[in-house]
This record gives sequence, structure tokens and C-alpha cells, in this order.
Amino acid sequence: MHAVTDRSLALSLTVSFNGISASLYSLAANSINGPPSSYLILNAVLPFLTALFALNLILRQPPPQSPHASSDRQIFLVLHTVAFLTGVYLLLFNPASPNPFTSRLILAGAVILLALPLVVIVREWAILSIFSWLEGSNDYDLQKELIVVEVVDEDDESTSPRDNESPNGWLCCFNEVMSKGRITMLGEEHGARRLIRRLDFWLYYISYFCGGTVGLVYSNNLGQIAQSLGRQSETTFLVNVYSSCSFFGRLISAAPDFLAGKISFARTGWLAAALVPMPLVFYIMAKTDDGQALVAGTALIGLSSGFIFAAAVSMTSELFGPSSFAVNHNIVITNIPLGSLLYGLLAALVYDANGSVGMKQLCEAFATLLRDGMVVCMGPRCYGKTFLAWGCTSVLGLTCSVVLYLRTRGAYRCAVENGGRRFVRTCFGGIW
Repeated sequence: MHAVTDRSLALSLTVSFNGISASLYSLAANSINGPPSSYLILNAVLPFLTALFALNLILRQPPPQSPHASSDRQIFLVLHTVAFLTGVYLLLFNPASPNPFTSRLILAGAVILLALPLVVIVREWAILSIFSWLEGSNDYDLQKELIVVEVVDEDDESTSPRDNESPNGWLCCFNEVMSKGRITMLGEEHGARRLIRRLDFWLYYISYFCGGTVGLVYSNNLGQIAQSLGRQSETTFLVNVYSSCSFFGRLISAAPDFLAGKISFARTGWLAAALVPMPLVFYIMAKTDDGQALVAGTALIGLSSGFIFAAAVSMTSELFGPSSFAVNHNIVITNIPLGSLLYGLLAALVYDANGSVGMKQLCEAFATLLRDGMVVCMGPRCYGKTFLAWGCTSVLGLTCSVVLYLRTRGAYRCAVENGGRRFVRTCFGGIW
């Protein structure tokens, strides 16, 4: 199946399954119930076998379909539904205290659900192959949609009307900031040099850096967070909650495409909406050590970060051009190792500082212990300040995403008005 007209749906679907990899690996490891080395072997062998299977499907692709195939959207709807059911299955049936036998049963069910989309794909592949054999033609010309490019002179006020100037000085300044140098049409190609000179790029970069990356670092520290709150036995359950909810968040990133004909809302606006829960969750978690709050907060952070990870793939292509996507998105995701270093270092410093204080107060209920030469901090104070810092950081990400939405909503609006073409004139003015 060739996803030309529904590229965003295909991207969200493929990226979504990254979200449940941790849950699947946990099931596989619990099923083996061997030494830690067996888990490392599993990490090496399973991706290799999966890659070989995927390579076989890629090399045996059917003839290209018409870019306007009417069945594509229905097929993607079925695939997203199956993926959603897979996530619900892993979330509900993944045991908090697993044993090998139960894990094997649940893993078998998960494998069956993961294989269901292949039925749809194989069916489409077979139909296309049979039709091509009946037609007796082996040569197919790639059909590409003609893209109409309308060259707009941004300095020409007659062809590119700007927002009405207001007599109020502060409003004029706001309008100037919102309009100066903003993206004028979706899909316009940006080279690396031009990309890093764009204000919209840096708003997008900071939104990702202070949003999705914070959620990723939270998941990396989830084991230590659970341990510090005396819930070490629930670590596997919390990882499964984050993994499954991240998966759901990635699936929800396809909502702008499924609702395109009903709700006209820029994808950058969806990004801002996805960041709203993060500051609230971190503030609540900083003020309480309740177990239910930890589970609910983990779920919301997984949803938000998962949505951002999947939506960013489509947004990079829309905002900065599909042809330059590979280079541009690699530049965007440099924020992940950078954020992992900075946010992880912050968490470690706060954790160790509270551990040192705890060693001097062993008589208190939440004392810090030494285990195998490592400081183990116990109590909500171990991550309280870290949660507050991460919450403030996510507020910055939310602010940048709102500004990015205000600057790009016109381009998205006009893309819809022009029938969804990638290169369109940008309409200025009005609220979308």
C-alpha cells in the first residue's frame, strides 16, 4: 500500500508502535525468566529478525497505486483501530506482578494483535498484484500529483494583505512580532542554513525540547522515582502505563488528519494543546506522594510526550518542506540527547543533594540509605524540586508552542482553503 495522500496517517501509525516497545520487551523478558544476559540477547536478536521480515516486505512491494485511491483512508482507519485495541490490551492485561506463564499467554495475544494489520496489507498487496497480472503490464509510470506553486511577493501589500493595523501601540507591536518572518506557506523547502535562521524553527525546537523531551527523561527516571516513593514493586506497572499511554498519544496524533473535513485546526495548535497537561501534572506530583497521582501523572505525561513525538514527524515536513525532511528532522531531534543530559543531570544533582541531607538525619522516617556504595534517597523530597523545575520548563515549551501556533495558523488555514495543496499562498488576518 502506497501512502501518498495520507502520508501523515502512515507516519503516525508507524511511529506509534515505538511507544509500546518497552511493554512488549518487558513481556518477552518475563516470559524467558532467565538471567539478565538473556534480556540483552533478546534486545539484539529480536530487532534483527524484525528488520529481516520488514525488508522482505519492502523488496516485494506491489505496483504503485493511484495517489487518489479512495480506500486509503478507510484502510488507515482500520489499522488505527487495531493498533488502539493492541494498546488497550497491553494496558489492561499486563500484570503488575508478572510470572513466566502469564507473561507468555499475554505475549501470545499481543503477537496476534500485532499480526492483524498484516492481513489488511497482504489483502491489498494481493489485489494489486492480481490486477497487474491480469492487465499484463509490467511497466508502471509513477503518478505524482501536480503541485501548483503560487509565487507570492511578501513585500507586495496588494497580493499579500496583512493584518489590519491597530491604532493601539501594544497591539501593533504584537501584530508585528506575530507576522515578521513567519512561515508564509506550508511545504516550502528550507535548507539547514535557512532553517536555523527561522524564528519559527526555534519556537518549534524549544517546544519539543521543553515538552516531549521532558516526558522522555521522566520515563527514563521512572524506576528511581518509584523507588524513592517506596513503590519499587510497581516499577514494571508504571513503565507499562507510560509505554501504553505514549502509544495512545502517538495514535491520537492522527486526529488532525481524520478530522480534517470537520475541524479546521492547525497541527501546531494540537501541539500546544498536548503540552497543556504537563505543567499541571508536574506541579501536582511535586506536592504529593500519593500512588494514584503518580499513576495518573505518568499516564498523562505518556499521552502528551507520545503525541509530540508522532506529530513532530509530520510538522517538520509541513513547516520546512518534505524534500529536506531527513536533514531538518535530524536537526530537530538533537534536542533529545541534549535534553536528556541537562534534565537528567538536574535530577541527579537534586537526588544526590537530598540523599546527603538524609544521611545526617537517619532518625527520620524517610532516611537515606547506602546500598552497594550507592546513595538511595527515600521520600518525596528526592524528586520534588526536580518536578517543579520540569514543570517550569514545560511552561516555557507551552508558551513557545502557543506563539508558534499564532504565527503559523494562517498558513494552515490557507492550505485547507486551497484544497490541502502543499504549496499555497498564505492568507493573513483573521482568527483560525
